[in-house]
Amino acid sequence: MPEPTVLRTVLADHPHTAALKSGEIRSDRVELSFTDVSPVHRAFAPMVRDEAYDLSELAVVTALQAIAYGRPIVLLPAVVASRFQRGCLIAHASRPVGPQELAGARIGVRSYTQTTGMWVRTHLAEDFGLAVRDSRWITQQGPHVAQYTDPEFVRRDADGTSLPDLLREGRVDAAVLGNDLPGGDEFVRVVADASARDEQWWRRHGFVPVNHMVAAGESVSREDPAAIREAYALLRRADATVEHPVGTPSPTLFGFEQLRGPLELIIDACLAQGLLPRRLDVDEVFGPARDILGDDAA
Repeated sequence: MPEPTVLRTVLADHPHTAALKSGEIRSDRVELSFTDVSPVHRAFAPMVRDEAYDLSELAVVTALQAIAYGRPIVLLPAVVASRFQRGCLIAHASRPVGPQELAGARIGVRSYTQTTGMWVRTHLAEDFGLAVRDSRWITQQGPHVAQYTDPEFVRRDADGTSLPDLLREGRVDAAVLGNDLPGGDEFVRVVADASARDEQWWRRHGFVPVNHMVAAGESVSREDPAAIREAYALLRRADATVEHPVGTPSPTLFGFEQLRGPLELIIDACLAQGLLPRRLDVDEVFGPARDILGDDAA
C-alpha cells in the first residue's frame, strides 16, 4: 500500500473537527498533519500569501478576496464556523450607545476585512439603514490579502491598545469582537435585541452567518487532487459525528448548491462595503473545487 499523502493542516478546535484531530477518523489515503495556530486567524495571511498550508480553515471574506486577487487557494464547499453576529458589537457600559447613534461614531474592529465586522456592518445596514461610510472604522491590523487596500474611511490605530481598552478609554464608541468577546457586565450590546433579530434572520435566510470555510492550497490541488477529495470526505465524516438537529441552527454547511445562496449574499455585502475589487460569481468561486470534487459534492 502506498504511503498516504501528508497534508499540512490548520483547523481550529470545533466539535466537528475533534474526531479528525484525535485521529478517530482517519484515512489510508491522506494524513492530516495538524499545526496548532491560535487564534486561528493567524494562519490566514500565511495561507493566502505564501500557501503555507495544504489545507486550512479560512475566513470567508479573506477567501473571497484571495480569489479576486488571484491568490493560490482552492475554496472547498465546507463551512466549519458560523455564528450569530449582532451581539458582537459592544460598547462600554458607562457610555452605552444604540445603533441609531452610530452615524459619525468611531467603531473599533481588529481589521476592516474581518468577517465578523463584515456581518456587523451588513446587519446595521439591514436593520437600521446605517451605511458603512456613515461611521468611522478604527482598525488594529491590516488585511490578510496583501493586495487589498482599506477604503479611505478606515483609519489604522497601530499603538497596540486592545479593543476593550480602547472602549474603556473612550477612544472608540463601539467595537466589534468575535471569539474574544469579553464577559461580565463592563460592556453592553449595542443592539439590545440582538438575539431576537438573529433568530429572525436565520429563519428568513435558512443559515447562520458564515465565518470560516476550508481552503486547499493550489499546488497540492494541482499535484494530488485525489488527496483533496479524500480530505473533503474526511471533513464530511467528522461533521457527521456531531448531531445537528433539523430545525436548529448549525455551525456547519457543506455542498456547492447549499452554499450558493449564502455566498451570493456575502459577495453582495462585500461589494457594498468596498471589500472586493469586482463582483465574483459563485461558479467562479467554486470552479476549481468543482473540477476536483465533481458536481455531486454535498
